[in-house]
Amino acid sequence: MKEQRILGALYGQALGDALGMPSELWPRARVKAHFGWIDRFLPGPAENTAACYFGRAEFTDDTSMALCLADALIECDGNIVPDVIGRHILKWAQGFDAFNKNVLGPTSKIALNAIRDGKPVRELENNGVTNGAAMRVSPLGCMLPTGDLDAFIDAVALASSPTHKSDLAVAGAVVIAWAVSRAVDGAGWQEIVDALPAVARHAQEKRITTFSASLALRIELAIKTVREANGVESACEQLYQLVGAGTSTLESVACAVALVDLAGTDPNRCAILCANLGGDTDTIGAMATAICGALHGIAGINPEFKQELDAVNQLDFQRYAAALLHFRQQREAVC
Repeated sequence: MKEQRILGALYGQALGDALGMPSELWPRARVKAHFGWIDRFLPGPAENTAACYFGRAEFTDDTSMALCLADALIECDGNIVPDVIGRHILKWAQGFDAFNKNVLGPTSKIALNAIRDGKPVRELENNGVTNGAAMRVSPLGCMLPTGDLDAFIDAVALASSPTHKSDLAVAGAVVIAWAVSRAVDGAGWQEIVDALPAVARHAQEKRITTFSASLALRIELAIKTVREANGVESACEQLYQLVGAGTSTLESVACAVALVDLAGTDPNRCAILCANLGGDTDTIGAMATAICGALHGIAGINPEFKQELDAVNQLDFQRYAAALLHFRQQREAVC
């Protein structure tokens, strides 16, 4: 059963990413005017400078980097080695010509340039607050048990460090990874979401490096916003206007958590809501739908969506799921 949930998390990541790709980084009003309503895979519009490189059902850097993380974990037999993670991400970026395309976030671009110049990860500052660590973290959530929160936070921080070391970026990655991991264990959404603010607070305050506002409070605001809204459209509009749907971890992670709640944890509905939100749609979709996928397992993913993702991207998620489950079981046996 855990393997099915891990598979659901990986497919959820890819689904939310690919469905949200065409509208990424566009204002909500422009998304509505251009697309009307997105409920299927679409190619990136030529006029979208972030999405124009991608065809129908192709995922973006979010899932590509998540697979880089998974590949690095597999190469190191389940151990988290920052320089190996950085090497895998850099290899993808060079292969995709990402440095010359509008796909890398500012924090990741600076870090990867330094890695390319031979600087070891431990010497990088990487104090940016964007969401590059949280967007790729779902495979780590699949692998890490949650029994020891401090150890969990340290592991996520280590895996995030090639590009992001700030308190906020790490806390955002911890929130997504922890939600995925608890879902893989079979915990229900209400139990998970009730605990997330405390998890976020502990992670953000463990090693303070910024003057950021509280991710815990932003998550609480986001959940309150969708639960008190008058319908789905009103909830999405208020999330966009009040919580924010930008590339900051503070906005996008809180927004992703709230969209899991708004979608009733249905991964297909969640991916569609994220795609139509406006802002960082692909990243919010990747994070939120990974959680939904972990909650429902691969059976919760629309078979037509899955089939198209497989056909276009030539996915072998079964191999990743088996490896991540094996590493998780090894860690659980030690705990």
